[in-house]
Amino acid sequence: MGFLSNSLTKVARRFFNLAYTAAGSGRRTKSWYAPSSSPNTALTSDLTKLINRSRAAIRNDPWASSGIDKLVSNVIGRGITPKSLVDDDKLREELQTLFLHWSDESDADGLLSFTGQQSLITRSMFEGGECFVRLRPRRLQDGLSVPLQLQILESEYVPVSHNKKLDNGHEIKAGIEFNGIGKRVAYYFHREHPAEFSFNSENLVRVPADNVLHIYEALRPGQLRGQPLLSQVLVRLFHLDKFDDATLLRQEIANLFTGFIKKPSPEQEPIDPLTGQPIQYGADGLPMVAMEPGTMQELAPGEEVEFNNPPGTAADYPNFMKQQLMAIAAGIGIPYEILSGDMAGVSDRALRLIINEFRRRIQQIQHNQIIFQFCRPVWNRWLDMAVLNGSVSLPDYQARQREYRRVKWIAHGWPYMHPVQDMQAQKMAVRSGFKSRSEVVSELGYDSEQIDEEIAADNRRSDGLELKYDSDARESERQEVNDGLNKDTGV
Repeated sequence: MGFLSNSLTKVARRFFNLAYTAAGSGRRTKSWYAPSSSPNTALTSDLTKLINRSRAAIRNDPWASSGIDKLVSNVIGRGITPKSLVDDDKLREELQTLFLHWSDESDADGLLSFTGQQSLITRSMFEGGECFVRLRPRRLQDGLSVPLQLQILESEYVPVSHNKKLDNGHEIKAGIEFNGIGKRVAYYFHREHPAEFSFNSENLVRVPADNVLHIYEALRPGQLRGQPLLSQVLVRLFHLDKFDDATLLRQEIANLFTGFIKKPSPEQEPIDPLTGQPIQYGADGLPMVAMEPGTMQELAPGEEVEFNNPPGTAADYPNFMKQQLMAIAAGIGIPYEILSGDMAGVSDRALRLIINEFRRRIQQIQHNQIIFQFCRPVWNRWLDMAVLNGSVSLPDYQARQREYRRVKWIAHGWPYMHPVQDMQAQKMAVRSGFKSRSEVVSELGYDSEQIDEEIAADNRRSDGLELKYDSDARESERQEVNDGLNKDTGV
């Protein structure tokens, strides 16, 4: 019976190994080390080293720097701006104007606007895996339009090694305090960056979670801290940079030598045939033989000149670099063509498919991280502070809070790839009822109400000056009416 059981077990194992080759333990997978880990143990144990290497790569490696720059510019562009959805037109305009004014005051450091902070936060999230933003209420005497500012802090400010169980039943994990049901209740911050000279590691400040925004992309359920974007490609970037530098240095050294003089063993002190004087030697003990354009030099008996023929780069060097950059681009999440600027052999249609796929990824980051984790809570706190400060009057705000908080965030639009065709498609979609005009304007990164106001102002100015433009839709309508009347009357 035991023999039969063992045989069945072997058959079962063989069956499952055939079903999942990657789960087998045969010759091909014998050296495959894949430890079991939770979403946090694998990350937090090496997070500091990952962040340091990621920052070093972005400082020194042009491909890493270029990839981050292009991602930030595509995610943020000119900025992601709010459009209040309050029904009252006058109140909506008042909110928009007040927020626009406050946007210039939002930075606690006084360096950036609200949209500039979005760029810095996005860059910090890509570079260090995450970014922290403290909501800092201000005093009325500070003279702000709304007494609120935002302080941006890098990942290192919250120590990933700070773990502790508290007497009240709460638990601190990776610098974040959780209550009994797993809700974040506080963050523990260093007072200064750990890399500063005057850093004090024991001086931590507990900040309630209501005043902290934690912006990062969770790649696994339960993940507490963010992972640097370059994590999968750091080793490849490091070795590729060394390989590229070695190739460049090899070419540089090879081209330093013009030629080599061969001669038999000297029986007397060598004489320079050009000057008749003894050959001058350099500090390294080697003879210095200069060459000028058009020089004809007579050699001594037995001497020969062999000119240097420096080796070129390997024939497959461009293809090798391209393959490596394609892997790096895939790891970063950016098309190779955008990372490298190499558009050779890419057709119009293929490029459109590549960019459309890339834009889906960009929109995912915009909505999941920048808008939901940063812009939305900032708008809510800003509105609360504006009402408390008396900067804006919202009747029955406490009971109608959700109604007043309704907002649409408009990201910077992308230019059309085929302007005429794309514009015609948008026009057909609006006329067919598949899309609203406001949505088309939002996709371009603008506010439809602002555009309507600008068009109305342009029309008033042109009417006052008795100017007529083809861009004025009213002129087109008048021309159509006149054409119809002329046709009916036979004129």
